[in-house]
Amino acid sequence: MIIDYLDRSSPEDFIVDVCIIGAGPAGISIARSFIGTSRSVCLVESGGLAGEDRNQELYEGTSIGSPELDPATSRMRAFGGSCNVWGGGCIPLSSLDLGPRDWVPHSGWPLNYEDLEPYYRRAREVFGIETHDFVEGSFLTPPARPPVSFDADKLINQNFVLSPVFFGDAYRSELERAKNVTVLLHANLLEFEAVASGTCVRHARIGALDGRRGTIRARSYVLACGGIENARLLLLSGSAAPNGLGNDRGLVGRYFMDHPSGKLGTLFTDAPDPLTRPYDRSGGKGPAPAFPELCLSGQAMQEHQLLSGRVRPVAVEAPVPKGVQALRDLKKIIRPAQDETRALEGIAHVAITGDACDGQRGAPRKQNLGKLGLRVGLGSWDIAHAAWRKWADKPTVKSDYVDVIGYFEQAPNPDSRVTLGDEVDALGQRKICIDWRLTELDWHTYRTAANLFGAELANSCAGKFRIEPWLQEGDGAAPQLRGTAHHLGTTRMSDDPQQGVVDRQCRVHGVDNLYVVGSSVFPTGGWAFPTFTIVALSMRLAEHLRTLADVAIML
Repeated sequence: MIIDYLDRSSPEDFIVDVCIIGAGPAGISIARSFIGTSRSVCLVESGGLAGEDRNQELYEGTSIGSPELDPATSRMRAFGGSCNVWGGGCIPLSSLDLGPRDWVPHSGWPLNYEDLEPYYRRAREVFGIETHDFVEGSFLTPPARPPVSFDADKLINQNFVLSPVFFGDAYRSELERAKNVTVLLHANLLEFEAVASGTCVRHARIGALDGRRGTIRARSYVLACGGIENARLLLLSGSAAPNGLGNDRGLVGRYFMDHPSGKLGTLFTDAPDPLTRPYDRSGGKGPAPAFPELCLSGQAMQEHQLLSGRVRPVAVEAPVPKGVQALRDLKKIIRPAQDETRALEGIAHVAITGDACDGQRGAPRKQNLGKLGLRVGLGSWDIAHAAWRKWADKPTVKSDYVDVIGYFEQAPNPDSRVTLGDEVDALGQRKICIDWRLTELDWHTYRTAANLFGAELANSCAGKFRIEPWLQEGDGAAPQLRGTAHHLGTTRMSDDPQQGVVDRQCRVHGVDNLYVVGSSVFPTGGWAFPTFTIVALSMRLAEHLRTLADVAIML
């Protein structure tokens, strides 16, 4: 069932077997695994069923590092989490991503690919991609358009599958019908209150924006609120541990990573379409099509001592014909006004997917509908020609040049971190402060990979590549990078309590009944979209929790 905690007729306090904080893909996946069992579950969500300004404001904080990162616009606080606006990309990590690399400090998971593979297989059902098989690092489904081949010692194409599932919509009714699962909306975790020794959570203290307060008592607690908020909530849980729960060694919030993205250069060629079309995510068939990503090969990473990375060659349109521009303007002006939810989703979508960098010129112009209609009519030949190009599987407007956009793994760095700031939010909780930092290995990767990608792309189309000034040695320019809302590493996984916050079962070191799941436990991230791995880890944790419950009953 679903309960709104703002409804004063609902209980203030709850007693359950499992308490899950966060109803994003991780929390929803774990809750679903308990449906129909004898275990009672409470799934706690700070937001409502859709985005709301006042809930989104609870994400606000400060950024003091370089590059800057806005914590409020890179996440969505609602049932379904940021996967209400995600791009849908699913791909497994590889053995190279998971293993220790002698040129990458602090690299290496305590899990290997074989540990995760069966849970990747189960996760396909959650994403609606059951028919797609995979190997480590790639799906086997042929892409919508075959990409250009490159020197496999340098660049490789890895396939991802585009999931049709938006978690908030897909699993709402299922959880609403579940008799043993309670979804609690508009309820915020204020603190995990532990026993005096800090070795066990006694209860979760929750509150709503209207001042209502209560507690949830459970056998096991799971924190599943994302790469930033997981660390923040542990740091806020300081009644029994002044530095924050699980933070005896000062590791909570450290090793903050993202997948930095930026323009690496410009490619000039007379034949851009065969190069760019396979990567533009169009032309896919069926509800879950596959597309390629152009990546550094394992051999290139080892030879040049690089982090993982990929590029997307994005065709930039030549001047748009007047008729086509008129039709685009008409479509934009007749769209219905956005409500609060759609406005928030739009902000988050740009922050998460980077769709603002779509390679298209021009902005919608406010004009009289009658004049726009006349312009469309006068431009009928342009529109017909564009339609023919689309029928011929070409871009509707001819490409002028190609922007090469890079997306990279980030080196684990203990000085890149999230901490608590001095300001407080509407709940009286200290806001987050993000100090996002790059290392020399990051810079080495950007510069070397940009030249490597640029040379190979230019050779493939008889073109010329011009690298961006900020990547040139000795330029001294600030990094032209932004985050992709893949927040990683702040509660990293390690068998050694001196090196990580959680163990291989995602249990917080030193706290018997508290678990953390999500991208915050990733010791390294590869380049891959993280959600497929997040759900695989969540299903692995759910299996562990069910086993613990069975043992408890037997005893």
